[in-house]
Amino acid sequence: MKISQNTIENSLLIFTDGSSLGNPGPGGYGAVLVSSKLGEVIELGGSKAVTTNNEMELGAIVAALTYAVNNQQPVHILTDSSYAINGATKWMYGWKKNNWAKKDGEELKNRFHWETLYSLVEERGADSITWNHVPGHVGIAGNERVDDIARWFAEGKDVELYRGNYDGYSVKNIFKVEVDDEAMKKKSHSKAKAYSYLSVVDGALERHNTWSETEARVKGKKAKFKKAISLEHEKEILNEWGYNTGGK
Repeated sequence: MKISQNTIENSLLIFTDGSSLGNPGPGGYGAVLVSSKLGEVIELGGSKAVTTNNEMELGAIVAALTYAVNNQQPVHILTDSSYAINGATKWMYGWKKNNWAKKDGEELKNRFHWETLYSLVEERGADSITWNHVPGHVGIAGNERVDDIARWFAEGKDVELYRGNYDGYSVKNIFKVEVDDEAMKKKSHSKAKAYSYLSVVDGALERHNTWSETEARVKGKKAKFKKAISLEHEKEILNEWGYNTGGK
């Protein structure tokens, strides 16, 4: 995902996220609206006692577009929800034609939010909204901030939301929307299948085949441990820890 500096300066950036503790369970949403031209940042958030993650993802987007209804700048929405993006750019037009039901007649989940979102998009103009999929936790400050807001609301915390000039905002790199390569690499590693697990306890290195073996060794002890996703990655970790493999 790349958004040019010129686009950032002339658009309204909207970061959104939703969270639920259980599916369904208590949930929250967060949104951050940033206008470089206006020098303004607006944070939005809310909660619901029993909800789903998808409902909160949609709730964040609906809340943000509703708040920005009188702002006529082009909009870039940045979300980690493929459900919201696919629904907004593809599915909801078919649902509208089918009287807000699926083709098989099954009741549409989150119908109220989809109807509201459809109206907001139509009023603004679909061509004026760009939908950007942002992987979670890859070094994009706005994404991290809305993740925190959504989670805090889901947890029932008292969340202080910022509304004011960009100069007074604590997230100073909010206009940085490029994925951090190192963060993306770590995220990819965390999801990849393990080749091995390495642990060091009291200076002694051991190699494990499963996480349960690793956990049993390191739990409650001062230790370091890491998952390797390939032989080469294992060698990188060992070299990083000072066990010289000669790069072989």
